[in-house]
Amino acid sequence: MNDLTPTREQRTAALEGMGCKRKRVEDIRFTQGKGNYVDDVKLPGMLHGDFVRSPHPHARVKKIDDSAALKVPGVLAVITAETLKTVNLAWMPTLAGDVQMVLADGKVLFQNQEVAFVVATDRYAADDGINAVIVEYEPLPPLVDPFKAMDANAPVLREDLVGKMSGAHGPRKHDNHIFEWTVGDKELTDAAFNKAEVKIKEMISYHRTHPSPLETCQCVCSFDKIKGELTIYGTFQAPHVIRTVVALIAKLPEHKIHVIAPDIGGGFGNKVGAYPGYICAAVASIVTGKPVKWVEDRIENLTATSFARDYHMTTEVAATKDGKVTGLRVHVLADHGAFDACADPSKWPAGFFNIVTGSYDFPTAHLAVDGVYTNKAPGGVAYRCSFRVTEAAYCIERAMDILAQKLNMDPAELRLKNFIKPEQFPYHSALGWEYDSGDYHTAMRKMMETTGYAALRKEQAEKRAAFARGGGTREIMGLGISFFTEIVGAGPSKNCDILGIAMFDSCEIRMHPTGAGIARMGTKSQGQGHETTWAQIIATEIGIPADNIMVEEGNTDTAPYGLGTYGSRSTPVAGAAIAMAARKIKAKAQMIAAYKLEVHEDDLEFDIDGFRVKGLPEKFMSMKDICWAAYNSVPPGMEPGLEAVSYYDPPNMTYPFGAYLCVMDIDVDTGVYKVRRFYALDDCGTRINPMIIEGQVHGGLTEAFAIAMGQEIRYDEVGNVVTGSFMDFFMPTAVETPHWETDFTVTPSPHHPIGAKGVGESPNVGGVPAFSNAVNDAFSFLGSTHIQMPHDFWRNWKAAKDLGAVA
Repeated sequence: MNDLTPTREQRTAALEGMGCKRKRVEDIRFTQGKGNYVDDVKLPGMLHGDFVRSPHPHARVKKIDDSAALKVPGVLAVITAETLKTVNLAWMPTLAGDVQMVLADGKVLFQNQEVAFVVATDRYAADDGINAVIVEYEPLPPLVDPFKAMDANAPVLREDLVGKMSGAHGPRKHDNHIFEWTVGDKELTDAAFNKAEVKIKEMISYHRTHPSPLETCQCVCSFDKIKGELTIYGTFQAPHVIRTVVALIAKLPEHKIHVIAPDIGGGFGNKVGAYPGYICAAVASIVTGKPVKWVEDRIENLTATSFARDYHMTTEVAATKDGKVTGLRVHVLADHGAFDACADPSKWPAGFFNIVTGSYDFPTAHLAVDGVYTNKAPGGVAYRCSFRVTEAAYCIERAMDILAQKLNMDPAELRLKNFIKPEQFPYHSALGWEYDSGDYHTAMRKMMETTGYAALRKEQAEKRAAFARGGGTREIMGLGISFFTEIVGAGPSKNCDILGIAMFDSCEIRMHPTGAGIARMGTKSQGQGHETTWAQIIATEIGIPADNIMVEEGNTDTAPYGLGTYGSRSTPVAGAAIAMAARKIKAKAQMIAAYKLEVHEDDLEFDIDGFRVKGLPEKFMSMKDICWAAYNSVPPGMEPGLEAVSYYDPPNMTYPFGAYLCVMDIDVDTGVYKVRRFYALDDCGTRINPMIIEGQVHGGLTEAFAIAMGQEIRYDEVGNVVTGSFMDFFMPTAVETPHWETDFTVTPSPHHPIGAKGVGESPNVGGVPAFSNAVNDAFSFLGSTHIQMPHDFWRNWKAAKDLGAVA
């Protein structure tokens, strides 16, 4: 070796592979304003469509008069449900096994529901056309409260389902009932409660909120009448799923549908499903023969696209006097809105809520979930969480704090006493999951030591004593612990599918003669940094620098079929597919290297960026040279080229976890809070890019902060949306957002090819209960057991007043 020969460290660094804090390559175009979004798509002769929407939450549509609208300059057509019936497109399937009106068919079921679609030469003419359409409504009694949905005198919402006492997920108990889902051993759990020394019971509600991505939902549809082909550009988190849905609805062959998802300005679950705008734009393009663009505004996005949460969880925990949990019982009332449009895997009508046992060793548990219809927008998407996991984590983490309060035990001590132990993994939970790995005690103790937890509790005790004496501080202090286990990586085909399609994912890698390559996946980034991290996996696996790998997603014509990006499934599923495809490349490369180096394959070992003959370090062939040889000098009988495709069906989910602590001060006279400190320790297994992980954690915590401390989609008693704009819907800016401290432990997944678990959703899953537990802990010494979210200033002040802390 001479002085110019790179060292092993230099060769490894040159790859910028896994573990490297590689800068996001996509940011170069984003920070220069050169991203390519749907609204940047401008096609010759393109028309614009927009919706007439209902002002009523529940009403019959008596008449739609479009005569004046058709006289508006630039307006070309007004599409209604009657129009769609002529082509059998008035209703569309949802991902949850229900059906949904594309346009109001005889009645409307939520405020701002789509009633008619106006097509015009530009957006302004379309808006004028909307205002000219006259709709005659007959208002009906609204159903807003999910607790009244199954009352004997409740108004029937879904007249198309009247008398159908069985749905996609089994028996229905009422015309407004969607499903009942149970899991666990009821008899054993009831017995545990009968023997329990200590029991707690609390109604824990997780209010309705909304992902509200920066870019709203939109599409451009262009139908080629000569070829009979439909091209759709759209804000799609799962392009292949959208293609399949459109094929099922429009009865077009799937190879004649081209779905392209360009750059997306955030998704968070909001852009997984199919919306009426996509269908109407496609129909309008087919009818007019011209491209049609649909772009919703912010109010439409907040009030008519998929919401999140709205779970009301009656939670009971049984325990011994010394704090050992013995049983868990949860009943959930799930408000699904007007249609069941959840984006859950087909076999899981309540998603993965049965992870509700959390990080704790419950000997037995029973869960029952009832889903109901109300006069609200449909949805129930995984807003920055795996399917219903945030609700489950919030439920159990609040319950553990409530139990600790009843036992007069420190919440950290209670958790440490009940954690699943390292030697118990793989751990089979009482509700049916197999946790693959974890080291909860280490993570918890690291959080406590790093934050000075004992000193914080001492400070809190001193402040409470001073508050009780009066005449001094009017500020109360809360410590919010959250220790969560998330279940991600949907998922194994044995129990996960959407529309009957297994939830695998895919990767295709093609290496070029010069040592560069292109990788295509079935995922779609919306800010996660896939162009950066996917190349890093390949770089480590095959020894080609990440800068030499181009990552392409979002085009169904070129990418292998995949189920998309949501619910932290990209790294656990697609990341594995990428590693497996790369290993196929490496296996063929090894055969080529053996041929060129004139040795047996078994005599070679992979060494960072090429193959070396064992015991003869000078005999080495780089991957770059192997790529060249793959196109001109392969072994006899071998096909030229160096490419591979992998479809990965995971054997199990992955189980990231974390330990969070929120330190909060609240002024009881104003309700104003200050997040003094927030510490977040995450264990996502193998860390592909620490800098991107930190960014994901910061973003997820900011959303968790918003949800817990003020963000809410709220309806009044007659079904009007009262938080339909950013004037009322809390979106934190840099001014309100706290400082985040991040940390980590590493417990690789034993079944994942690279040991990765996923992290994008974790901070939202763990962050919300940390904030809420901090507020509840602050008020607990005044006699409060549980205060519902969101914890805005007014609710904090009201809690203080109700507890007698304010005159």
